[in-house]
Amino acid sequence: MAKQAKPVEQVDSVIVRFAGDSGDGMQLTGGRFTSETAVLGNDLSTFPDFPAEIRAPAGSLPGVSGFQVHFADHDILTPGDAPNVLVAMNPAALKTNLRDLPRGGTLILDQDTFTERNLAKAGYDANPLEDGSLDAYDVHTVPLTSMTLEATKEVEGVTKREAERAKNMFALGLMSWLYHRPTEHTVAFLERKFAKRPEIAETNKRAFQAGYAFGETTEDFAVSYEVKPAKLRPGTYRNITGNQALAYGLIAASVKSGLPLFLGAYPITPASSILEELARHKNFGVRTFQAEDEIAAVGAAVGASFGGSLGVSTSAGPGVVLKSETVGLAVALELPLLILDIQRAGPSTGMPTKPEQADLLMVMFGRNSESPVPVLAASTPAQCFDAAIEAARIALKYRTPVYLLSDAYLANGSEPWLLPDVNAIGEIEAGFTTKAPAEGEFLPYVRDDETLARPWAIPGTPGLEHRIGGLEKQDLTGNVSYDPDNHDLMTRLRAQKVAGIASDIPELEVDDPDGADLLVLSWGGTYGPVAAGVRRVHGEGGKVAHAHLHYLNPFPRNTAEVVGAYDKVLIPEINLGQLRKLIRAEFLVDAAGFNLVRGLPFRAGEVQEAIEAML
Repeated sequence: MAKQAKPVEQVDSVIVRFAGDSGDGMQLTGGRFTSETAVLGNDLSTFPDFPAEIRAPAGSLPGVSGFQVHFADHDILTPGDAPNVLVAMNPAALKTNLRDLPRGGTLILDQDTFTERNLAKAGYDANPLEDGSLDAYDVHTVPLTSMTLEATKEVEGVTKREAERAKNMFALGLMSWLYHRPTEHTVAFLERKFAKRPEIAETNKRAFQAGYAFGETTEDFAVSYEVKPAKLRPGTYRNITGNQALAYGLIAASVKSGLPLFLGAYPITPASSILEELARHKNFGVRTFQAEDEIAAVGAAVGASFGGSLGVSTSAGPGVVLKSETVGLAVALELPLLILDIQRAGPSTGMPTKPEQADLLMVMFGRNSESPVPVLAASTPAQCFDAAIEAARIALKYRTPVYLLSDAYLANGSEPWLLPDVNAIGEIEAGFTTKAPAEGEFLPYVRDDETLARPWAIPGTPGLEHRIGGLEKQDLTGNVSYDPDNHDLMTRLRAQKVAGIASDIPELEVDDPDGADLLVLSWGGTYGPVAAGVRRVHGEGGKVAHAHLHYLNPFPRNTAEVVGAYDKVLIPEINLGQLRKLIRAEFLVDAAGFNLVRGLPFRAGEVQEAIEAML
C-alpha cells in the first residue's frame, strides 16, 4: 500500500465494533482486523457476538452479527464497555448497536443499504441518515456496496452477488487504513482461503485494496490514528481463543501424561470448535469421536478412561444435564474423566450463542445422591490452556471426574497468548498399576495414603482383573455391596478424597491495597471486567480488594480466612447468585451479589458502579 499522506494522531487505545447481517462476514472481518492488530504487537481483547438463529432473515434485527475488538498500547483486560467506532453495514446493525455508541463516537455506515425495504425490516419509520437522529455522532456515510462493485467489475467469472459480498473487505481495508493496520497478511490470507476459486480471491483483494485507497484519498477522513505496540513480556505470542486454548491444553496434558487423548463429543454451541480443533491434531495421537448424542459421548469417554486413555467430553449446559448419570458412574468407578462445560444462557435451549455462568450449582450437585467432584473454572481465553492442564492433573492424580467451566465469552473471545516453554510444563504422572501383587488377589479399591486414590489398572493386564459397574463397591475388593456400613464408608471416602484436593492447589491470592474494607470475589469469565472495574476504583482513590477463584470445589484452603477478613464481600456473577449461595453456606459470610443475566459479559463500568455503591 502507498505511504500515509494525511496527519496521524497517536491514541493509547481504541474499541472498534463491526456489525452487519449474519451473511455480511462480520466475524471474518473482525478476525482479520484482530490478526493484523496482533501482528503489530498491541494488547487486545475481542468479543464476537453471534446471532442465535442459524440463518435469520437478511436485514432483520435477530440476524445481526457483531465483532468488537479492543486494542491498546498497554495492558487491557476486556473488549471494552462501548465502541469508539461502530461500522454498521445495514439499518438493522445500526439500530441494534447504536445504543452502545457514546455521543461523539465515530459511525461508519454503508449508505447503499439504507433503502426503504431495509429500513422497514429494521423498524425505522424514517431514514436516520436524513432525520437528524444521528447528529450527536461523527457520521461517515460511505457507499460501500456500490464502490465494491465498481472496484471488482473487471474480475471475470464472478456474479454480482458474489462481488457484493466482498463489501466486508472494503470495510476492512478502510479500517486498516484508519488505524495503520498492516495489509500483506490479509492479502495472503485471502489467497489461501479462496485458493480453489482465484476469481473470488481477486474480488476480495480488490475490495480490500479499494477500501484502503478510499481512506487515503477521500476528504471525509482527514486524520488517521496510530496505536503503539504494547509493552508485553518478551517472547513469542499468538492470538488465541478460549476454545483453541482448551484444545491445546488437553493436547499438552496428553503429552505430559503419556496418555492418548480421547474426546467423546456431540456438537453443541459454543463447545463444538473444541471438537473441530482437536480433530486436526491426530499427529499427537488424539482420537475424536463425534457421537450420536450427549450420553453416548460421555459414555465413550468413560470407556476410554477405563482403557487407559485421558477421557474427555465437551458440551454446554443442555448437554451436561444429559451426561449427569454417566458422570455419577465415573464417580463410583473412581476413574479420571474431564467434562468441559462451555456455559451458555439458558435454561433449556436458551440463547445458544450468548454467555452465562449459571451452571455452577448444576456441576456441583447435579447428580443423584452424594457424588462430589472437583470443579475448576477458567478466567481468560489464554488461561484456558493452563486450566485444561490443571484439570487433567487433578483427574489423573485423584482418579475422579473433574468439571472445567468456561463460557461463550471466553470460548469465542481472544487475546494474545505468550507461547509457553513446553519443557517447563510439569510432567503428569498417570500412575498405572502394572503388576499383580506377589501374594493374594488384586484389590482395586485399596487407597493411596495421601490422595485416597484407588489403583488404575488397564483391562487385560494379567492378575489385575476386577469388577466394574455402577452398583456400590465394597471397600478394597470392589465387589458389589449392599452393606449399610460399607455404603456409609465409601460415601465418606469419596467425599474426603475430593475435599483433600484443597491441600494440593494454590491458596487464594488477594489484590489488596492497605485499608480495604470491601472484598470483590469473582470467578470464571468475569475476571476481566471485574478486575478492570476494580482497577478503575483504585484509579480514583478507592480502596477495594479483589480475589478471583479458579477452584470452586474444593475451595482453596485459605478461602475462609480471606472472606472473613473483610467487613463487606461483593460477588459479581452472570447468574442470580450461585457462588454467593455457596460462600454464605460454607463460610457463614453475609456476602452481597451483583447479578445481571442478559447473555452479555459484564462491563467494567457496571462493576465499578456496584463497588462504589458498597463503598
